[in-house]
Amino acid sequence: MRRRKAPKREMLADPKFNSKIVASFINMVMLEGKKAVAEKIVYGAFDKIKDTLKEPDVLKIFHKAIDNARPRLEVKPRRVGGATYQVPVEVRQDRGTSIALRWIKDFARNKKGKPMEEKLADEIIAAFKGEGSAIKKRDDTHKMAEANKAFAHFRW
Repeated sequence: MRRRKAPKREMLADPKFNSKIVASFINMVMLEGKKAVAEKIVYGAFDKIKDTLKEPDVLKIFHKAIDNARPRLEVKPRRVGGATYQVPVEVRQDRGTSIALRWIKDFARNKKGKPMEEKLADEIIAAFKGEGSAIKKRDDTHKMAEANKAFAHFRW
């Protein structure tokens, strides 16, 4: 078991929007080290969002979509006396953001029949409007945390 916590590495902002969250999202979309392909996909999705919603500030839409999809609570398994309880815990801001980004990316990737740019744009727009798979996943996570509220006293 590790005794010391590794320091958090500082991430460089992406070149186009100068945003660390966009850079993190590009890294999540990237497969097999092909960052140029991932940038093309993410920036292409942003262009499609700009065309669809007729909004010049795509970054604002992206941040709102992440904020809508970010979970506030989650459950963690806690073993107490031979039984495993699902204990609801609050989610830190940075972890919630990374979970929301992962959900948006995964649900876009699992859709079929369109290029990745379009699938990603559709998923971000759906999250922005408060609908779609990522929002449903967040609601399911919150429902599970609410259902296991009785075990909150096992929090560590």
